[in-house]
Amino acid sequence: MIDENYAPKHFRWSLADRVATITLARSERKNPLTFDSYAELRDTFRALTHAPAVKAVVLAGEGGNFCSGGDVHDIIGPLTRMDVDGLLNFTRMTGDLVRAMRACPQPIVAAVDGTCAGAGAILAMVSDIRIAAANARTSFLFVRVGLAGCDMGACAILPRLIGHGRASELLFTGRAMSAEEGERWGFYSRIVTANALRDEATGVARELATGPTFAHAMTKQMLNREWSMSIDDALEAEAQAQAICMQTEDFRRAYRAFVEKAKPKFEGD
Repeated sequence: MIDENYAPKHFRWSLADRVATITLARSERKNPLTFDSYAELRDTFRALTHAPAVKAVVLAGEGGNFCSGGDVHDIIGPLTRMDVDGLLNFTRMTGDLVRAMRACPQPIVAAVDGTCAGAGAILAMVSDIRIAAANARTSFLFVRVGLAGCDMGACAILPRLIGHGRASELLFTGRAMSAEEGERWGFYSRIVTANALRDEATGVARELATGPTFAHAMTKQMLNREWSMSIDDALEAEAQAQAICMQTEDFRRAYRAFVEKAKPKFEGD
């Protein structure tokens, strides 16, 4: 069960003020992922679909870095010895992590500092809001290990965030995108000092957690669904989605608060 007592094996978890914080915690190696941590992250984000106590999520790394990607010794080495079925099982599993992050109803705020590379860059990319420390260096470096840039949805998602040309450059070269570039291009919402990063991300998440969380979940769902819709289909889908939101108690609370000239207190119902 996903609550304050949840105890994952491969990352740190905390829950306070309806905000869950997932911290990648292998700081001596810049927080790389392993086969097991990929799977546990996937299962955690899937379980968040049924976690009413969690209203928003912060995803962060420990020790001044976000995530260095797949562990060279624990993942890259074994992959070179796998047959095609084993390789496909792995690449599908990593894609399932992306699906789980997109499908969980809670907004995910990534707090990115230091190294953010490979699969770590994907975790940031798939988050709903990204906040960077000034020292963040974000690299989709798959080409540097002889692989294509089309990994974990990068060729679908990254161009939508920063544009086709910029995404092409990063995916073909594997070079690092600075925090300043990332903010200018729309990958990062804002840049803060490293010391302020966690507080800033948590503050954003807490603000979301006190908002109309049913409506937030609907916004996230429609942002995902409308990628493949025509404008006409999107207008109809949004009409139906908003009509559903208009039946919530939070919508009525907001109206009553407006009439009373007070700030609404949303409950997510």
